[in-house]
Amino acid sequence: MDYINFENIFSPPRIKRYVTACNGNTRNAMVLYRKNLLLSQEFFTIISCFEISLRNRIDQHFISTLGEDWLKASIELGGMFDQIHTKTTKKNIEDSLRKLNSNYSHNKLVAELGFGFWRYLFSKNQYRATGKNLLKILPSKPISTSVCIINNTDIFNLLAKINDIRNRIAHHEPICFLPGKAIKCTNYTRQHYQMILTLFRWMEINESSLLYGLDRVLKICDEIDRMKIG
Repeated sequence: MDYINFENIFSPPRIKRYVTACNGNTRNAMVLYRKNLLLSQEFFTIISCFEISLRNRIDQHFISTLGEDWLKASIELGGMFDQIHTKTTKKNIEDSLRKLNSNYSHNKLVAELGFGFWRYLFSKNQYRATGKNLLKILPSKPISTSVCIINNTDIFNLLAKINDIRNRIAHHEPICFLPGKAIKCTNYTRQHYQMILTLFRWMEINESSLLYGLDRVLKICDEIDRMKIG
């Protein structure tokens, strides 16, 4: 496809960043755009595996401490999320239950709740409401010391960063640039990729085995970094 048609399809404002990053070389800009799509596709697979792993570990933990229907019970009168400080969490569960209606099962409810819901279980009020024991799903997390403390807020913040890149990919935003600049660089993606691997290890999940045959993120990052921009 020639550049004019390519630009008309994806829109000049969207493609402009790629052309700028490639010093005006439109052919290289099209290559970079396609490689960004491929990188986004590959990385979203990794994020999806991580998201499912995280929510299942959280669910298993609370089943063992709170019971099989802990989510549904949490929003009943007097339930752990039936309070002013966790009203958004309660509403998320209520909305998902209404959507499921007669098709409700605990497993379907777990799958219906989004990444943001599970992330917020590490925030101050939700963490306190659930018994302040959710960090147990990260048995290999470094032990906190007086010099280095890794608490629920740190995990919440890490998950927020992963959620940010997840949303960028979902909204078709580039992940092959320096943040906020039209400069070809994969550091942003590499950093978030390492965050996910670290959290897999803290959960004691063998990420190499889990992602075998699926993980080409660093390979594509290397290809993008080696690209000529002129």
